[in-house]
Amino acid sequence: MVRNVLGSILALLGATAAVSSPFRAWYDGRHGRYYRLGDLFTGAGVTDARATLFGSLLLPFAVAAAATLIGIVLRSRLLVACAGVVVLAFTVLWMVRVGQAEGRMVVAGDGSGLGLGVAGAVVGGALLLLGAAVMSGRQKRQPRLPEYADQGYPGDSGPEPTHFTDPVPPPAPTLDGPQHTLEGPMQPYADQPPYPDPPYEEPPYEEGQQGHPGGRPGDRP
Repeated sequence: MVRNVLGSILALLGATAAVSSPFRAWYDGRHGRYYRLGDLFTGAGVTDARATLFGSLLLPFAVAAAATLIGIVLRSRLLVACAGVVVLAFTVLWMVRVGQAEGRMVVAGDGSGLGLGVAGAVVGGALLLLGAAVMSGRQKRQPRLPEYADQGYPGDSGPEPTHFTDPVPPPAPTLDGPQHTLEGPMQPYADQPPYPDPPYEEPPYEEGQQGHPGGRPGDRP
């Protein structure tokens, strides 16, 4: 938040300096609003023709100032940086065309040569780039959790869960050894052989009991 405020202030100062620079002297006392914008894109360089207000250097600087305001509102570092690049690019292009037309470029203290308008444009573009670097930009919002995620589980006194998941049922208890059913003993593992049945042994008979070879049919054991 603090970085966005500080970067916005620097960007506003830079945009103000850039927009006001065409109303000051750029070279030999000639203001920047008198240089035609079309002369910057010709090989002959600038001419003595006087430009209209929105056909001069004021137009790209005004566009850069508008992009700066939009970038501050949207907290877009890219728009503010692009505005600074536009201001510096047109200033450098103007210096190249003036050097082609004049054959030289000097700085003098008597008002001839480069003026304060050029300095204002360079400082304004630099402040725009500095403001874009200081700004933190738009922060990404964290996704909101569903409403029931904050309710927790009944009787849970610990911290609230961050994700809502269905409670996992506890594992079924297991018994050591075989489990018996109506059909017979159940083996705990499929790869183990079934339990063998115990061998059948005939009970011993006493002499005279039923089932004994010498017994009678009516005898009871």
